Amino acid sequence: MGHAFFAEFLMEDTLTQCRAAKSAGLPPLVFTLAFTSGFSIMAVELLGGRILAPYFGSSIYVWGSIITVFMVALSLGYLIGGRLSLHEPGLGRYGSFYLLSALALLPIVLAGDGMMEQVFIALADPRYGSLVAASALFLLPTVILGMIAPYSVRLLVRHQQHSGQVAGFLYFVSTLGSALGTLATSFYLVLWFEVNAIIWTLIALLACCGLLAISLRKWL
Repeated sequence: MGHAFFAEFLMEDTLTQCRAAKSAGLPPLVFTLAFTSGFSIMAVELLGGRILAPYFGSSIYVWGSIITVFMVALSLGYLIGGRLSLHEPGLGRYGSFYLLSALALLPIVLAGDGMMEQVFIALADPRYGSLVAASALFLLPTVILGMIAPYSVRLLVRHQQHSGQVAGFLYFVSTLGSALGTLATSFYLVLWFEVNAIIWTLIALLACCGLLAISLRKWL
């Protein structure tokens, strides 16, 4: 009986240590992926100006349309991501957000010119044409990328009293990624590479993040 009690105690202690190890490994992964999503959001937003410019110019109307689409898309993403985080949050679904965002970026490089040409023919006014084109190209991927931040918070929060601190640091990391994405894209990437090459790189990066999260879902 004593041996059975000791074995049960040892097994429970081992399980506790495994759970602690999993909890310790999850935050670095989520913070890294959240940083990547923030980087990608701003990189795509800045590239949006380059993508729309040949058809609608680069006036304040065009940038106003791009910023509006991204802000609306992110607000929708935050709302949807928060709702989804209420139902059995896990790395599997979290990783699927990255894969879906990568897929949603594909039309930009595969059909972007054709879509913008059709919009330009129908709406030559740069105000409304750029708004419709920006919505068609960037709304869906940005909504999906916006879902990542609130879902990340839910994955990291273990105790209610720490929720504010966790959310604050998560948004710090994500926003830092956005800042670096802005600088890297505007200062270097657009000078070194073509726009489509940068988009393809972002697609590959997001897909790798998604596959990484899904592959680690049983371990973290």
